[in-house]
Amino acid sequence: MSKFNFPAIEETNDLTKLRLEVRDFLTKSLNKGDYSPSADAWVFSANPSFSKKLGAKGWLGMSFPQKYGGQQRSALERYVVTEELLAAGAPVAAHWIADRQSGSQILRFGSEEQKQEIIPKITAGECFFAIGMSEPDSGSDLASVKTKATKIENGWNLEGRKIWSTGAHISNYMIVLARTSPASKENRHEGLSQFLVDLSLPNIIIKGIPDMTGQKHFNETLFDNVNLPKEALLGEEGKGWSQVVGELALERSGPERFLSHFTLLDRFISEFRSILLESGSSLVGKLIAELQTLRKMSFSVASMLQNGESPETQAAFVKELGNKFEKTMVETLREFSNMIPLYDWPTQLQDLFEDSTLRIPSNSLRGGTTEIMRGIIARQLGLR
Repeated sequence: MSKFNFPAIEETNDLTKLRLEVRDFLTKSLNKGDYSPSADAWVFSANPSFSKKLGAKGWLGMSFPQKYGGQQRSALERYVVTEELLAAGAPVAAHWIADRQSGSQILRFGSEEQKQEIIPKITAGECFFAIGMSEPDSGSDLASVKTKATKIENGWNLEGRKIWSTGAHISNYMIVLARTSPASKENRHEGLSQFLVDLSLPNIIIKGIPDMTGQKHFNETLFDNVNLPKEALLGEEGKGWSQVVGELALERSGPERFLSHFTLLDRFISEFRSILLESGSSLVGKLIAELQTLRKMSFSVASMLQNGESPETQAAFVKELGNKFEKTMVETLREFSNMIPLYDWPTQLQDLFEDSTLRIPSNSLRGGTTEIMRGIIARQLGLR
Protein backbone atom coordinates (compact mmCIF):
# COMPACT_ATOMS: atom_id res chain seq x y z
CA MET A 1 0.00 0.00 0.00
CA SER A 2 1.40 3.39 -1.00
CA LYS A 3 1.50 6.15 1.57
CA PHE A 4 0.60 9.77 0.99
CA ASN A 5 -0.15 12.76 3.19
CA PHE A 6 -0.95 16.45 3.24
CA PRO A 7 2.02 18.34 4.72
CA ALA A 8 0.89 21.14 7.01
CA ILE A 9 1.61 24.55 5.47
CA GLU A 10 1.19 27.73 7.48
CA GLU A 11 0.24 31.05 5.92
CA THR A 12 3.08 33.56 6.16
CA ASN A 13 2.72 37.25 7.01
CA ASP A 14 3.35 38.15 3.36
CA LEU A 15 0.53 35.87 2.24
CA THR A 16 -1.83 37.41 4.80
CA LYS A 17 -0.87 40.89 3.59
CA LEU A 18 -1.69 39.86 0.02
CA ARG A 19 -4.98 38.36 1.16
CA LEU A 20 -6.01 41.63 2.81
CA GLU A 21 -5.03 43.57 -0.32
CA VAL A 22 -7.27 41.39 -2.50
CA ARG A 23 -10.09 41.58 0.03
CA ASP A 24 -9.88 45.38 0.05
CA PHE A 25 -9.98 45.48 -3.77
CA LEU A 26 -13.05 43.23 -3.83
CA THR A 27 -14.86 45.27 -1.19
CA LYS A 28 -14.30 48.47 -3.15
CA SER A 29 -15.33 46.79 -6.41
CA LEU A 30 -18.52 45.50 -4.81
CA ASN A 31 -19.35 48.92 -3.36
CA LYS A 32 -18.85 50.51 -6.79
CA GLY A 33 -21.23 48.00 -8.33
CA ASP A 34 -18.58 46.31 -10.45
CA TYR A 35 -20.12 42.92 -9.68
CA SER A 36 -22.83 41.13 -7.73
CA PRO A 37 -21.77 38.03 -5.74
CA SER A 38 -22.97 34.75 -7.21
CA ALA A 39 -22.76 31.07 -6.45
CA ASP A 40 -20.46 28.95 -8.62
CA ALA A 41 -18.99 32.16 -10.03
CA TRP A 42 -15.98 30.43 -11.59
CA VAL A 43 -18.35 28.58 -13.92
CA PHE A 44 -21.41 30.81 -14.27
CA SER A 45 -20.27 34.40 -13.82
CA ALA A 46 -18.13 35.79 -16.64
CA ASN A 47 -17.16 39.45 -16.88
CA PRO A 48 -14.28 40.12 -19.31
CA SER A 49 -13.94 43.70 -18.06
CA PHE A 50 -13.48 42.48 -14.50
CA SER A 51 -10.93 39.92 -15.73
CA LYS A 52 -8.94 42.75 -17.34
CA LYS A 53 -8.95 44.64 -14.04
CA LEU A 54 -7.49 41.59 -12.31
CA GLY A 55 -4.87 41.37 -15.05
CA ALA A 56 -3.96 45.00 -14.52
CA LYS A 57 -3.47 44.26 -10.81
CA GLY A 58 -1.06 41.44 -11.69
CA TRP A 59 -3.40 38.78 -10.33
CA LEU A 60 -3.69 36.64 -13.47
CA GLY A 61 -0.86 34.34 -14.45
CA MET A 62 0.75 35.25 -11.14
CA SER A 63 3.20 32.34 -11.19
CA PHE A 64 4.05 32.75 -14.90
CA PRO A 65 7.53 34.01 -15.88
CA GLN A 66 7.94 37.76 -16.14
CA LYS A 67 9.25 37.47 -19.72
CA TYR A 68 5.71 36.44 -20.75
CA GLY A 69 3.89 39.08 -18.70
CA GLY A 70 3.57 37.07 -15.48
CA GLN A 71 4.59 38.09 -11.98
CA GLN A 72 6.75 35.03 -11.23
CA ARG A 73 5.13 34.73 -7.82
CA SER A 74 4.57 31.51 -5.91
CA ALA A 75 1.73 29.02 -6.29
CA LEU A 76 0.74 29.81 -2.71
CA GLU A 77 0.40 33.51 -3.52
CA ARG A 78 -1.81 32.63 -6.46
CA TYR A 79 -3.81 30.33 -4.19
CA VAL A 80 -4.52 33.16 -1.75
CA VAL A 81 -5.79 35.42 -4.54
CA THR A 82 -7.92 32.63 -5.98
CA GLU A 83 -9.43 31.80 -2.61
CA GLU A 84 -10.44 35.39 -1.95
CA LEU A 85 -12.03 35.76 -5.39
CA LEU A 86 -14.07 32.60 -4.89
CA ALA A 87 -15.13 33.51 -1.36
CA ALA A 88 -16.41 36.85 -2.65
CA GLY A 89 -18.38 35.27 -5.49
CA ALA A 90 -16.53 37.50 -7.95
CA PRO A 91 -17.12 37.08 -11.74
CA VAL A 92 -14.03 35.07 -12.68
CA ALA A 93 -15.45 32.54 -15.17
CA ALA A 94 -14.09 34.25 -18.29
CA HIS A 95 -10.41 33.83 -17.42
CA TRP A 96 -10.65 30.94 -14.96
CA ILE A 97 -9.53 27.98 -17.07
CA ALA A 98 -6.80 29.93 -18.86
CA ASP A 99 -5.34 31.10 -15.56
CA ARG A 100 -5.81 27.81 -13.70
CA GLN A 101 -4.49 25.28 -16.20
CA SER A 102 -4.26 26.22 -19.88
CA GLY A 103 -1.53 28.80 -19.41
CA SER A 104 0.50 26.36 -17.33
CA GLN A 105 0.10 23.68 -20.00
CA ILE A 106 1.43 26.04 -22.67
CA LEU A 107 4.34 27.10 -20.48
CA ARG A 108 5.23 23.49 -19.75
CA PHE A 109 4.75 21.92 -23.17
CA GLY A 110 4.27 24.72 -25.70
CA SER A 111 6.69 26.08 -28.26
CA GLU A 112 8.36 29.42 -27.75
CA GLU A 113 6.09 30.86 -30.42
CA GLN A 114 2.98 29.62 -28.59
CA LYS A 115 4.22 31.06 -25.32
CA GLN A 116 5.02 34.49 -26.73
CA GLU A 117 1.75 34.68 -28.65
CA ILE A 118 -0.69 33.59 -25.95
CA ILE A 119 0.69 33.84 -22.40
CA PRO A 120 0.88 37.69 -22.28
CA LYS A 121 -2.78 37.84 -23.37
CA ILE A 122 -3.77 35.46 -20.57
CA THR A 123 -1.99 37.56 -17.95
CA ALA A 124 -3.72 40.68 -19.28
CA GLY A 125 -7.15 39.05 -18.99
CA GLU A 126 -7.67 39.22 -22.74
CA CYS A 127 -7.48 35.55 -23.78
CA PHE A 128 -9.88 32.87 -22.54
CA PHE A 129 -9.74 29.07 -22.78
CA ALA A 130 -12.07 26.08 -22.69
CA ILE A 131 -11.24 22.44 -21.93
CA GLY A 132 -11.51 19.88 -24.73
CA MET A 133 -11.33 16.53 -22.96
CA SER A 134 -14.74 14.90 -22.34
CA GLU A 135 -16.86 13.56 -25.19
CA PRO A 136 -20.48 12.35 -25.47
CA ASP A 137 -19.37 8.71 -25.22
CA SER A 138 -16.12 9.26 -23.32
CA GLY A 139 -16.77 11.06 -20.07
CA SER A 140 -14.09 10.42 -17.49
CA ASP A 141 -12.58 7.58 -19.54
CA LEU A 142 -10.34 9.80 -21.62
CA ALA A 143 -8.53 6.85 -23.19
CA SER A 144 -11.67 6.17 -25.22
CA VAL A 145 -11.87 9.58 -26.92
CA LYS A 146 -12.95 9.38 -30.55
CA THR A 147 -11.92 12.85 -31.72
CA LYS A 148 -9.17 12.32 -34.28
CA ALA A 149 -6.39 14.50 -35.63
CA THR A 150 -4.98 13.29 -38.94
CA LYS A 151 -1.77 14.60 -40.47
CA ILE A 152 -2.22 16.57 -43.68
CA GLU A 153 0.13 18.73 -45.68
CA ASN A 154 1.36 21.56 -43.45
CA GLY A 155 -0.82 20.59 -40.52
CA TRP A 156 -3.61 18.48 -39.09
CA ASN A 157 -7.26 17.76 -39.81
CA LEU A 158 -9.46 17.63 -36.71
CA GLU A 159 -12.74 15.69 -36.57
CA GLY A 160 -14.89 14.99 -33.51
CA ARG A 161 -16.96 16.36 -30.65
CA LYS A 162 -16.25 17.60 -27.16
CA ILE A 163 -18.86 18.10 -24.47
CA TRP A 164 -19.21 19.98 -21.16
CA SER A 165 -16.81 22.59 -22.52
CA THR A 166 -17.43 25.27 -19.91
CA GLY A 167 -17.31 28.77 -21.36
CA ALA A 168 -16.42 27.67 -24.90
CA HIS A 169 -18.91 30.21 -26.26
CA ILE A 170 -16.81 33.09 -24.88
CA SER A 171 -13.38 31.49 -25.28
CA ASN A 172 -10.64 32.20 -27.78
CA TYR A 173 -8.96 28.80 -27.60
CA MET A 174 -9.55 25.23 -26.54
CA ILE A 175 -6.87 22.66 -25.70
CA VAL A 176 -8.23 19.55 -27.40
CA LEU A 177 -7.26 15.98 -26.57
CA ALA A 178 -7.40 13.91 -29.76
CA ARG A 179 -6.23 10.55 -31.01
CA THR A 180 -3.37 10.80 -33.49
CA SER A 181 -2.59 7.07 -33.71
CA PRO A 182 -4.27 3.83 -32.58
CA ALA A 183 -3.92 2.66 -28.99
CA SER A 184 -2.13 -0.61 -28.29
CA LYS A 185 -3.69 -3.52 -26.42
CA GLU A 186 -1.12 -3.06 -23.69
CA ASN A 187 -1.66 0.68 -23.26
CA ARG A 188 -4.97 2.36 -24.11
CA HIS A 189 -3.45 5.78 -23.44
CA GLU A 190 -0.97 5.58 -26.29
CA GLY A 191 -1.52 7.67 -29.40
CA LEU A 192 -3.17 10.69 -27.77
CA SER A 193 -2.03 14.26 -28.41
CA GLN A 194 -3.07 17.74 -27.37
CA PHE A 195 -3.83 20.59 -29.75
CA LEU A 196 -4.12 24.32 -29.25
CA VAL A 197 -7.24 25.11 -31.27
CA ASP A 198 -8.25 28.63 -32.26
CA LEU A 199 -12.04 28.59 -31.83
CA SER A 200 -12.50 31.25 -34.53
CA LEU A 201 -11.44 28.78 -37.25
CA PRO A 202 -14.02 27.67 -39.83
CA ASN A 203 -16.08 24.50 -39.29
CA ILE A 204 -16.18 24.76 -35.50
CA ILE A 205 -19.71 24.77 -34.08
CA ILE A 206 -20.37 25.57 -30.42
CA LYS A 207 -23.79 24.67 -29.02
CA GLY A 208 -24.92 25.70 -25.55
CA ILE A 209 -26.24 23.03 -23.17
CA PRO A 210 -28.87 24.42 -20.75
CA ASP A 211 -28.54 23.49 -17.10
CA MET A 212 -31.41 23.19 -14.64
CA THR A 213 -31.47 26.98 -14.22
CA GLY A 214 -31.94 27.39 -17.98
CA GLN A 215 -28.53 29.01 -18.45
CA LYS A 216 -26.10 27.81 -21.10
CA HIS A 217 -22.58 27.86 -19.72
CA PHE A 218 -21.74 24.29 -20.72
CA ASN A 219 -21.25 23.55 -24.39
CA GLU A 220 -20.91 20.84 -26.98
CA THR A 221 -18.20 21.72 -29.49
CA LEU A 222 -18.15 20.11 -32.93
CA PHE A 223 -15.05 19.97 -35.12
CA ASP A 224 -16.17 19.23 -38.67
CA ASN A 225 -13.16 18.87 -40.97
CA VAL A 226 -11.17 21.59 -39.18
CA ASN A 227 -7.74 22.25 -40.64
CA LEU A 228 -5.10 23.16 -38.07
CA PRO A 229 -1.59 24.47 -38.75
CA LYS A 230 1.22 22.14 -37.73
CA GLU A 231 2.07 24.65 -35.01
CA ALA A 232 -1.22 23.79 -33.27
CA LEU A 233 0.28 20.63 -31.77
CA LEU A 234 0.87 21.24 -28.05
CA GLY A 235 3.82 19.32 -26.72
CA GLU A 236 4.93 16.04 -28.24
CA GLU A 237 2.82 13.93 -30.56
CA GLY A 238 1.53 10.83 -28.78
CA LYS A 239 2.28 12.19 -25.29
CA GLY A 240 -1.13 13.71 -24.71
CA TRP A 241 -2.05 11.39 -21.87
CA SER A 242 0.98 12.18 -19.73
CA GLN A 243 0.34 15.89 -20.36
CA VAL A 244 -3.33 15.61 -19.38
CA VAL A 245 -2.54 13.85 -16.08
CA GLY A 246 -0.63 16.88 -14.84
CA GLU A 247 -3.35 19.22 -16.08
CA LEU A 248 -6.02 17.31 -14.17
CA ALA A 249 -4.13 17.79 -10.90
CA LEU A 250 -4.41 21.55 -11.44
CA GLU A 251 -8.11 21.19 -12.22
CA ARG A 252 -9.07 19.00 -9.28
CA SER A 253 -7.29 20.36 -6.24
CA GLY A 254 -8.09 24.07 -6.17
CA PRO A 255 -10.32 25.89 -3.68
CA GLU A 256 -13.17 26.00 -6.21
CA ARG A 257 -13.86 22.39 -5.20
CA PHE A 258 -15.25 23.55 -1.85
CA LEU A 259 -15.72 27.33 -2.16
CA SER A 260 -18.01 27.39 -5.20
CA HIS A 261 -21.02 28.07 -2.98
CA PHE A 262 -19.31 29.78 -0.05
CA THR A 263 -21.17 33.02 -0.79
CA LEU A 264 -24.37 31.21 0.20
CA LEU A 265 -22.97 30.02 3.54
CA ASP A 266 -21.38 33.39 4.32
CA ARG A 267 -24.54 35.33 3.53
CA PHE A 268 -26.69 32.88 5.50
CA ILE A 269 -24.56 33.18 8.64
CA SER A 270 -24.43 36.97 8.36
CA GLU A 271 -28.21 37.21 7.98
CA PHE A 272 -29.22 34.78 10.72
CA ARG A 273 -26.31 34.96 13.17
CA SER A 274 -28.43 35.86 16.19
CA ILE A 275 -30.95 33.07 15.53
CA LEU A 276 -28.16 30.53 15.05
CA LEU A 277 -26.54 31.57 18.32
CA GLU A 278 -29.83 31.39 20.22
CA SER A 279 -30.68 27.95 18.86
CA GLY A 280 -27.30 26.59 19.90
CA SER A 281 -27.16 24.50 16.73
CA SER A 282 -23.86 22.83 15.98
CA LEU A 283 -24.67 22.13 12.34
CA VAL A 284 -23.10 25.29 10.94
CA GLY A 285 -20.10 24.84 13.24
CA LYS A 286 -19.52 21.39 11.76
CA LEU A 287 -19.64 22.86 8.27
CA ILE A 288 -17.05 25.50 9.13
CA ALA A 289 -14.76 22.91 10.73
CA GLU A 290 -14.98 20.73 7.63
CA LEU A 291 -14.37 23.75 5.41
CA GLN A 292 -11.21 24.63 7.32
CA THR A 293 -9.93 21.07 6.92
CA LEU A 294 -10.50 21.20 3.17
CA ARG A 295 -8.71 24.55 2.97
CA LYS A 296 -5.69 23.07 4.71
CA MET A 297 -5.68 20.07 2.36
CA SER A 298 -6.00 22.20 -0.77
CA PHE A 299 -3.33 24.64 0.43
CA SER A 300 -1.03 21.68 0.98
CA VAL A 301 -1.63 20.45 -2.58
CA ALA A 302 -0.78 23.92 -3.89
CA SER A 303 2.51 23.71 -1.99
CA MET A 304 3.27 20.29 -3.49
CA LEU A 305 2.58 21.57 -7.00
CA GLN A 306 4.86 24.52 -6.29
CA ASN A 307 7.61 22.06 -5.34
CA GLY A 308 7.26 20.20 -8.64
CA GLU A 309 5.42 17.18 -7.20
CA SER A 310 2.46 15.41 -8.85
CA PRO A 311 -0.12 15.01 -6.08
CA GLU A 312 -2.74 13.20 -8.21
CA THR A 313 -4.18 11.25 -5.29
CA GLN A 314 -4.28 14.21 -2.92
CA ALA A 315 -6.03 16.25 -5.63
CA ALA A 316 -8.61 13.47 -6.04
CA PHE A 317 -9.21 13.53 -2.27
CA VAL A 318 -9.80 17.29 -2.32
CA LYS A 319 -12.23 17.07 -5.20
CA GLU A 320 -14.18 14.13 -3.77
CA LEU A 321 -14.45 15.58 -0.26
CA GLY A 322 -15.09 19.07 -1.59
CA ASN A 323 -18.04 17.88 -3.69
CA LYS A 324 -19.46 16.06 -0.69
CA PHE A 325 -19.01 19.12 1.52
CA GLU A 326 -20.89 21.45 -0.81
CA LYS A 327 -23.77 19.02 -1.14
CA THR A 328 -23.94 18.65 2.65
CA MET A 329 -23.82 22.42 3.07
CA VAL A 330 -26.91 23.01 0.94
CA GLU A 331 -28.76 20.15 2.64
CA THR A 332 -27.87 21.57 6.07
CA LEU A 333 -29.14 25.04 5.18
CA ARG A 334 -32.32 23.46 3.85
CA GLU A 335 -32.89 22.00 7.32
CA PHE A 336 -32.88 25.52 8.73
CA SER A 337 -35.80 26.42 6.48
CA ASN A 338 -37.92 24.49 9.00
CA MET A 339 -36.88 27.09 11.58
CA ILE A 340 -36.67 30.07 9.22
CA PRO A 341 -39.11 29.70 6.28
CA LEU A 342 -37.59 30.45 2.88
CA TYR A 343 -40.07 33.26 2.27
CA ASP A 344 -38.53 35.10 5.24
CA TRP A 345 -35.07 34.98 3.65
CA PRO A 346 -33.83 38.12 1.84
CA THR A 347 -34.33 37.92 -1.93
CA GLN A 348 -30.62 37.72 -2.74
CA LEU A 349 -30.17 34.89 -0.23
CA GLN A 350 -33.14 33.03 -1.71
CA ASP A 351 -31.60 33.40 -5.18
CA LEU A 352 -28.23 32.08 -3.98
CA PHE A 353 -29.91 29.12 -2.30
CA GLU A 354 -31.97 28.26 -5.38
CA ASP A 355 -28.96 28.55 -7.71
CA SER A 356 -26.81 26.38 -5.44
CA THR A 357 -29.53 23.74 -5.12
CA LEU A 358 -29.85 23.44 -8.90
CA ARG A 359 -26.14 23.60 -9.72
CA ILE A 360 -24.53 21.39 -7.11
CA PRO A 361 -25.48 18.11 -8.86
CA SER A 362 -23.09 19.00 -11.70
CA ASN A 363 -20.16 19.37 -9.26
CA SER A 364 -19.58 15.62 -9.22
CA LEU A 365 -18.90 15.67 -12.99
CA ARG A 366 -16.36 18.47 -13.28
CA GLY A 367 -12.78 17.28 -13.49
CA GLY A 368 -13.81 13.62 -13.30
CA THR A 369 -16.77 11.82 -11.78
CA THR A 370 -17.02 10.70 -8.17
CA GLU A 371 -16.43 7.11 -9.28
CA ILE A 372 -13.21 8.07 -11.07
CA MET A 373 -11.94 10.00 -8.03
CA ARG A 374 -12.63 7.07 -5.73
CA GLY A 375 -10.91 4.74 -8.17
CA ILE A 376 -7.77 6.87 -8.13
CA ILE A 377 -7.77 6.92 -4.34
CA ALA A 378 -8.44 3.17 -4.12
CA ARG A 379 -5.53 2.35 -6.42
CA GLN A 380 -3.19 4.47 -4.34
CA LEU A 381 -4.35 2.66 -1.21
CA GLY A 382 -3.85 -0.72 -2.87
CA LEU A 383 -7.56 -1.55 -2.76
CA ARG A 384 -7.93 -2.18 -6.52
